[in-house]
This record gives sequence, C-alpha cells and structure tokens, in this order.
Amino acid sequence: MRTSFTRRPRVLVKSALLLAVAATAASFTAACGGTGSGGASGAQTVTVYSADGLDSWYKSQFDKFKAETGIAVNVVAAGSGEVVNRVDKEQSNPQADVVVTLPPFIQKADAAGLLQPIGVDTAAFPDAAKDAKGHYVTLADNYLNFIAGSSVDAGKVSWDDLLKPEYKGKIQYSTPGQAGDGTAVLVLLQQLRGKQAALDYLKQLQANNVGPSSSTGKLQPKVDKGELLVANGDVQMNSESISKGSKFTIFFPAGADGKRSTIAVPYVMGLAKGAPHADAAKKLMAYLLGKQVQATLGPDAFAVSARTDLRDSAAASGPTAAIKGVDIVHPDWTKVLADLTADVDAYNKAIGG
Repeated sequence: MRTSFTRRPRVLVKSALLLAVAATAASFTAACGGTGSGGASGAQTVTVYSADGLDSWYKSQFDKFKAETGIAVNVVAAGSGEVVNRVDKEQSNPQADVVVTLPPFIQKADAAGLLQPIGVDTAAFPDAAKDAKGHYVTLADNYLNFIAGSSVDAGKVSWDDLLKPEYKGKIQYSTPGQAGDGTAVLVLLQQLRGKQAALDYLKQLQANNVGPSSSTGKLQPKVDKGELLVANGDVQMNSESISKGSKFTIFFPAGADGKRSTIAVPYVMGLAKGAPHADAAKKLMAYLLGKQVQATLGPDAFAVSARTDLRDSAAASGPTAAIKGVDIVHPDWTKVLADLTADVDAYNKAIGG
C-alpha cells in the first residue's frame, strides 16, 4: 500500500488528503447533531451542550449575539443526563464551552469537576439561583408538569387516576436518572409521599407506562398525535409547543387531598472545564444573563427569569400564570444528588428494570 501510494503524483496526494480532511470534518459535524446557528470555526465559535427545550429561543438570541460580536454558537441538544455524560466522556478532549442542564445534573457535573468558575457578573441573581463557588447560575426558571391529549379532561386528573386501566399503554414519562424532568417526577413523588411510597406508586404506574425515554421533548409529539394520552413535561417546553399548534393541555396531577404540586426544574448554566473557547463563552453567558435578554424569556421562551430586577414582569408572564395555585416544591438538590444513584437503582428494581 505504501509503495503504490508514494508513486502517485504529489498534487494528487495533496488533493486526496484535503478531500479526506473535509469528509472527516463533515462527518463530525453531523455526528454532533448541532442545531444552533454555528457555522464559523475556531475561536469565533462557542459550543453549547444543552438540555432540550430552549431551541427556538436559543436560535433567536444566538443569531443576535453573532450579529453583535461576530461569534457563532453551535448547540448540541440532548436529555439532561446525556448532556453531562457527554462532557464527562470528552474530558481528555473537551468540545463543550457552555453546559446548560437541569438539576441535579448541573450539581453532578460540578461534583465531577466538569465545571469551572463562570467569571460573569451574577449580582442581579439571588443566592438561591446560583452556586456559592460561582460555577453555575440559573439561566431560566421552569417547572415540572404533565400534558394530556385532547380526549382527557386534564383538570380532573389525579395521581391515582393515572393508575386506571384505561391508561394502559397510553402513559409515558422520561426516565429518572437520565432526563431532568423524569428525575423530577421521582423527586416530586418522594417529597409528597416519602421514598418507599413513591416507589410503590411508580411500580403500580408501570402497568400503564409505555417504557423508558431519555428525552422528555420526544414525548410531546406522541401526545399531540394521540399515541399517548399522558406524558410528563415542563411548563416552558410544553407552553412553547402549544403556542406552535400542539393539541395537548398542561396539568398538575392532584393528590388525595386535592392539592396540586410541582417542582422547580430550572435550566442552569455553567462554564465547562477546559472550554476550548472560554473567553468567547464568557461573553455569551454575560449576554444571556443580561437584563435585556432575560426579559425575553417570558414572551419568547415561556420561561421565567430569576433576576431580582425582573420579578414584577415575571409575575405577570404566562409561565407564572400556569402555576398559579400550584404548590412549588424546592428540594435540596445537593441531597438529591447524594442519594441519586441509590434512588435510581431502587427505582429500576421497583419497576423491574
């Protein structure tokens, strides 16, 4: 092989090498699954690994950011746990600059040493919305909910109703330990019922559950098409989908006492350790956390800003109205993370996984 290769004219060898490099680059881009406006390369491109759900808002804001700074942004969207797993696997050759995911996965990333201080002014954000070490900050507040197809009277659905035979093969929720919203389902039930009672309930619900799903976003079209009657989701993602024509209803299952509860599942942003384009990434984070961009979260992304100077406007936004009268649970995510492996193992055992 070497002998025949070296006999080729040098210009043909060079052309072949250039074609091979181009093909490899094209293959890598496709494998990344980037969905953002990135197209530039080198130091003028920031790569964001993000939990899915903010795609449309990202595109709008990243296009504006590129117009202002010349810095393009490439987005790789996946389930919350998958985002962190990918960053972890790439430690020897970091690809991500910015990491956006839900709790407890942002805490997991930090505990694994995958984040570094963001180096951005977060004075406008309350202590509860940011890490004391400066490794992450809430990009957008959000809340767990469920969605129901048009044939379901969602306003009357309770947790116990979801166990009824008519829902067999018509319910699906994203997998705890893999998806942020799915993990929130487990955590919320633990908070409401206690750990063992939560497992007992999910074991019963398994009779109606279609099966695992690593991404909550993939469940929306199934409910919209009638393949499912009920799925879990979150206020931001589902409200945006409804605004685009999806035919399902957001609801919060009632407990035996009639109370409806949810759990806060914010999108949280951090700077990846070893970020290839850290300086450009910090510019992007400062831009996204600025008051002008944060003010677009309600009308454009159906999310809520955590900035203290936007609280009044957030109170009147659609996402906040959606959770009116619903009890909001704020768990200790550090404690949730500490117990997560054992809790997920117990969950898998309970459902026969």
